[in-house]
Amino acid sequence: MTSLLTINDLRVTFPGHEAVRGLNLTLNAGETLALVGESSCGKSATALSLMRLLPDSARLQGEILFDGQNLLTLSDAQMRQRRGNQLSMIFQEPMTSLNPVLSIGQQIAETLHVHQQLTPAAARKRAIELLDLVRIPEPARRVDDYPHNLSGGQRQRVMIAMAVACQPRLLIADEPTTALDVTIQAQILALLDRLRRELSMGLLLITHDLGLVSQWADRVAVMYAGQKVEEAATTQLFSTPQHPYTRGLLGTSLHMDQDMHYRDSRLPEIHHQSDAQGSAFSLITPPPLVHSPRQTDQQPLLSLRDIHTEYQTAQGKVSAVNGVSLDIHPGETLGLVGESGCGKSTLSKTILRLLPTSQGSIIFDGEDITHHSGSRLASLRQRVQMIFQDPYASLNPRHSIQHILETPLVVHNMGSRAERQRAVREILDKVGLPQRSLERYPHEFSGGQRQRIGIARALVIKPSLVICDEPVSALDVSIQAQILNLLVELKNEMGLALLFISHDLAVVRYIADNVMVMHNGNCVEQGDSYRIWHQPQHPYTRKLIDAVPGATPRTAQEIPASTTPTVHLTERQTA
Repeated sequence: MTSLLTINDLRVTFPGHEAVRGLNLTLNAGETLALVGESSCGKSATALSLMRLLPDSARLQGEILFDGQNLLTLSDAQMRQRRGNQLSMIFQEPMTSLNPVLSIGQQIAETLHVHQQLTPAAARKRAIELLDLVRIPEPARRVDDYPHNLSGGQRQRVMIAMAVACQPRLLIADEPTTALDVTIQAQILALLDRLRRELSMGLLLITHDLGLVSQWADRVAVMYAGQKVEEAATTQLFSTPQHPYTRGLLGTSLHMDQDMHYRDSRLPEIHHQSDAQGSAFSLITPPPLVHSPRQTDQQPLLSLRDIHTEYQTAQGKVSAVNGVSLDIHPGETLGLVGESGCGKSTLSKTILRLLPTSQGSIIFDGEDITHHSGSRLASLRQRVQMIFQDPYASLNPRHSIQHILETPLVVHNMGSRAERQRAVREILDKVGLPQRSLERYPHEFSGGQRQRIGIARALVIKPSLVICDEPVSALDVSIQAQILNLLVELKNEMGLALLFISHDLAVVRYIADNVMVMHNGNCVEQGDSYRIWHQPQHPYTRKLIDAVPGATPRTAQEIPASTTPTVHLTERQTA
């Protein structure tokens, strides 16, 4: 293969922080190289360095040789000629990367006009061809749509169309499928792989999803604390990882080929710390829990019977939930899976009575709450709480953690001020955050810590049922393991029932007792976790399972069940 990109001793420094430290990489034409690691490891800083899109405060050293030319020595004008033309990037969040006031056709055509000087008519024709290339249905009609008219998967396809419009030699895909449904995820990766082969592109795939890496990458480079700690062919890295951190990532990552369940085992966790020797980590598996027997012979805590939910849009009435029935018993976890738009979120809002039902009944703890309002509805919401997907968006940035956690107690008139403060301190201990966190604000915490705060807010009023809406979808695999272990621990200690909504089937397989599959507003299948995964009955369930990235060789059995020694990483230990 021909070397397309060579990175020599790349260092990216921000004031007071070195994001990338001495990185060396090579990417060949027609090859897919995956760059993996946790948040803040230097992946995105590397990608933005290649595109010369870092802020002026960043200092770059080393070489980035693209077709033999050092990109770091080019003028801004020379770099603009290459950016979007010879090398291009797909960003993680298409809704914030696309201009909301321009049609998708205009945005694709802009790239063609700037770099290929096409006329408006020719650029529009090519934009339609590109939309067809990325499998947008009815491209001649959809070319005039705006980003908000498209689904998440379709917006990501538009981003790909823009990125490959000029047939670049190098394509950087930064978390291109985060938070997408498993079937859309498979389609997006298959599309990128097809374009890589057809255009002979080099593809740099940046992701924390090791399942995707195992299926789509030729080689893998693992980063930790700004350094590359291991690089190998994909099959070699997954079968015989050499570095302790790589083994830790594989050990904490859930895959559908593992038959793991929370009642049988807990997940290993990577714990990070910094000291005089530099960045360090240790791999710890929490001790097993003694689980109470599930009381499935008791009255269900929540029963839905023939629930229908409709809402009005500009295009007319939409039937979002059609005749769904389910039971959740005390201490039980029901996993709810299905693609975007299938009705999962609408169903959760219906249970919370944020949306009215048009037909059917909601029975909570033996009481019909379908038409409750006022104080009776407030009493229900004390017992049913929600953990949201994005803790940063759901936490008020102007309020301290003390205020955020105490507010639910105030709203529900629970206890005196002293009792409320004691309850806040107790729940903070339960979710594993220090007491000094109370005077801080959401922006001062990491993503995993913010999710712990979101969990604490949901649990501080001691609910009976918690609805978890994609609570780990955007988290690194090691943080995901910590949050799942925490939910299992709190569920066991507090006797919680959980409705766990997720597009990640491996996570649902681990944490759910029973599973319900939704499609187009309907429940197409439900049953106990073992039967759903091993003996799916409905074609749609089998389609979802088949779309999950292929089996990954596990190394978890090589990891001790208790604690590994702390591993310190210095520059001498980089690959």
